[in-house]
Amino acid sequence: MHSSPAGERKSTIGPRVRTGLDCLRVDARAAALLRRSRVGVLAHAASVDRSLVHLGRVLDELSIPVAVAFAPEHGYGGEAQDMVRIADRSDKSGTPIRSLYGQSFDDLSPKADDLAAIDVLVIDLQDVGSRYYTFVWTAVLAMRACARAGVRVVVLDRPNPIGGDVRRIEGRMQTPSLCSIVGLEPLPVRHALTLGEIVAWRAEVEAVPAGMVSVIHATGWDRADCAPRWDRPFVMPSPNMPTYETALVYPGGCLLEGTNLSEGRGTTRPFEMVGAPWIDGPRLADDLDELSLPGFRPRPLRFVPTFHKHAGVPCGGVQIHVTDAVAFRPYATYLALIALARGQDPLAFRFRTEKYEFREDVPAFDLLTGSVEARESILRGDPPLRIAESVSAVDEADRAVVKLAVEAGRARRLG
Repeated sequence: MHSSPAGERKSTIGPRVRTGLDCLRVDARAAALLRRSRVGVLAHAASVDRSLVHLGRVLDELSIPVAVAFAPEHGYGGEAQDMVRIADRSDKSGTPIRSLYGQSFDDLSPKADDLAAIDVLVIDLQDVGSRYYTFVWTAVLAMRACARAGVRVVVLDRPNPIGGDVRRIEGRMQTPSLCSIVGLEPLPVRHALTLGEIVAWRAEVEAVPAGMVSVIHATGWDRADCAPRWDRPFVMPSPNMPTYETALVYPGGCLLEGTNLSEGRGTTRPFEMVGAPWIDGPRLADDLDELSLPGFRPRPLRFVPTFHKHAGVPCGGVQIHVTDAVAFRPYATYLALIALARGQDPLAFRFRTEKYEFREDVPAFDLLTGSVEARESILRGDPPLRIAESVSAVDEADRAVVKLAVEAGRARRLG
């Protein structure tokens, strides 16, 4: 898909963590398998190796031609905003890039005609560790379509930027009626898994033959480590996921999408900055401090979003500064924050009722939390800390699903 450079770029970054793409570069057996096949890719802007060379160019350098590329939400180049329809297009060499984010839920899966042109689909997408992030579910839908079409799937896996320690999962699994593209299958909100583990888990549960779905795992990753310890740059996988710090707050910050509070889109610190025109920022910061939730400090501020909610309107609010990534509980913190914000002006605050991620039959907040409990508790005016502790808690069933996915990932290791 790209012209090959005169020589392979040399990385100046240390070798601590190697992603599946990094490993493919030196895995002659895997490269030979792909070289003998008609290959498609499902990728985005963050599908780069540790030298920041994109998957398409890496495959060119390995003499692996790409017949078709598939683009998830935000587009193959990562340029589109949230919930914006992506159109089909071609790259400069004429390779078709098919959209997997169109006008309906059916548009989220590859079409049979496109899959007929390939033998193997290579998936390389950077996930951020929250079940709402759509890339992992796009990958699952692609895996299912490939299984029906007899197309093999190879996942080039990447570490979870907010850590893979199963002791830090948060937010229990959603009820089946509230599954959607922001949580296609029941899974804790902060799940501690990689995209490859989730795809492998679904392949195991759905009895897809082992040889049809394989994972090239990242190496050198301690599951307790977050992105700053990977010894490589954090590449933004979507327009409003610019930094590791964004990913760290996102398991809670995304809940704001289900409300009329600004989640900081249209600022340089999305999901860290929260507010609305009627919010008293100093009061909100003080109230959050009094709850003694760990690992962060709320800083009162005023901001003006340049687009999205309250565009051009001054907003009061807070910025969440994480001070201890291990202790920080993003889901509990933002549940409490939303309850406190609603308490400041119950008439001004509202939960989103418009169509959200292809569903308009239930409130967006219920899709995100996975039940009606949190929304109803907030509307009742229940104590914010009680809401946070109740809804964020996980049980052994939640942990069992996560452990099953980790085991499935190991079982589906390529080679």
